[in-house]
Order: sequence, then C-alpha cells, then structure tokens
Amino acid sequence: MLIGVSLDLIVATIIVAAAFLIGHAVWIKTRPSEAHEATEVPAGIPERIQRHSLASRVFHWTMSASMLVLLVTAFVPVLGLQFAWVEIHWIAGVVLTATIIYHIIHSIGWQDFWSMFQIGFSEGVAHLKHIMSPKAPAPKAGKYPFDHRMFHHANVVVGLGVIATGVLMMVRIDTPLWAPNPYMLADSTWGVVYVIHGLCGVSLILLTASHIYFALRPEKMWITWSMIRGWVDRDHYLAHHDPAKWVVTNGAAPPSVTEGTPRAAETAEAEGASPEARSASE
Repeated sequence: MLIGVSLDLIVATIIVAAAFLIGHAVWIKTRPSEAHEATEVPAGIPERIQRHSLASRVFHWTMSASMLVLLVTAFVPVLGLQFAWVEIHWIAGVVLTATIIYHIIHSIGWQDFWSMFQIGFSEGVAHLKHIMSPKAPAPKAGKYPFDHRMFHHANVVVGLGVIATGVLMMVRIDTPLWAPNPYMLADSTWGVVYVIHGLCGVSLILLTASHIYFALRPEKMWITWSMIRGWVDRDHYLAHHDPAKWVVTNGAAPPSVTEGTPRAAETAEAEGASPEARSASE
C-alpha cells in the first residue's frame, strides 16, 4: 500500500537543490559579464515605478512564511528531529490556503489576471538563447518576465496539488474545523493522496530553494527590494523591461501587456502619441 514518499527521495531532492544552486553560482561566476546599453528615457517615466501594491506584498510575505513553516514541519521530523509538528503544520496549511484564495480573488478583481498566464514563445526562445550565449541580448519583458511566469505556473500546479491533498488529509486529524473521519476514503485512495502530497512537497523544496537563492543574488536584489518597498527605479525598469509591454505614464503603472495581445497592439499605437494623450488614454 502507498504511504507517501520515501526518506531517500527527500534527501535526493535536497542534494539536487544544493547541486543546482552551487552549479548556477559557479556558472554565473565564470560567465562573461553583460553590459546593458543606455536606453533613451521615454517621456513621462517617473524615477520610481510601482511594481507591487501593499496588498500584494503582504500576501507574498504571509504566503512565504506559511510555506517555510510547512516545509520545516513536513520534512524536519522525517529527517530525524522530532517535535510536536502536526498542529503547527495544519494551521500553516490553513494560512497558506487562505492566502491563495485571497490572491486568486485579488488577481481577478483588481489586477490583470491573464497577464501572468501569457506564454510568450518568442520571448522564451530569446531568453533561452541568452542563457546559452551572453552575446545574445536578454529579451525585455513586460511587468512579468518569462522565467517569472514559468516559475509562477510551476507553483500553481504544485501549490494547488499540495493544498487539495492537504485539505483531504486534514479530515483524518482532530481539528476545531470538523470531527476526524479517517474512513472517508479507502486505504488505497489515501495512499494516492499521500504520494501526491509528498511529491508536491518535495517539488516545493526545489522551488522554494531556487526562489530564495535567486532573490538573494546581487544582480536580482533590485527585484527583491521591490517586494519590500513596492517600487523599482527607472534605470532598472528601462534596462530590463519594455515600456511598450509594461506601460508607465506619469507615475501610473497600468497592468502589464504581452506581445501579441490586443492590449499590446493598443500600446504600440499609443507610442506615437504625446505624453498628455497617453496619460489621458489611461
């Protein structure tokens, strides 16, 4: 009968994560440095551009804290350090679930929900070419670069998997939410639930480790600071983003647009307009 993932898989995942982080650090160290060409500043671009609202930042850090608590309480006891982890784990799971529900509602009601789900094949190909050779220019993205969107998609799949199975597993334990019912599913079905939950959990080890690593890299710190302060400066905005895809006018930052979308076409037409006309159109 299936009972979950093995200790060997957990240890292997940690080793793979460490190998990736070390390997990437060595690769970056030996990779020729990249020079960003000076970009003409379009009219109406402020010195600070809002990237994340206060609500988005509170969501991010609340979700991050709950995720770290979940990973520690899930895997540290398996690795040998025993403590009363069950109650802490399910409470952190409830917090994570609540933040994700809030995020979905907030994204649909107050943000450009679909901008994060644009694939952007041409941008992806250009991004891959840049990884293979520093001579290939890095593609300038909208508000959400290609690698950020792919990371988000991976988190969506893994996160929804771990939440769905986690809620089912909570039915088996005693909580204030409901009376325990370990017989709701057959033993074989519970085994499948455990395995899916475990696989999603070890996947989150890789995703979380890489996310923290890239957030702390010196060349990425400007993005990390934006999740603390809420804004990016004009130089980084122009160096890494395409003003036609992430439109900013007179301090306003409308939702990101992506190449090939109707919104992108409207933006391209507006490029020839005066700053006053562009501001009025927003």
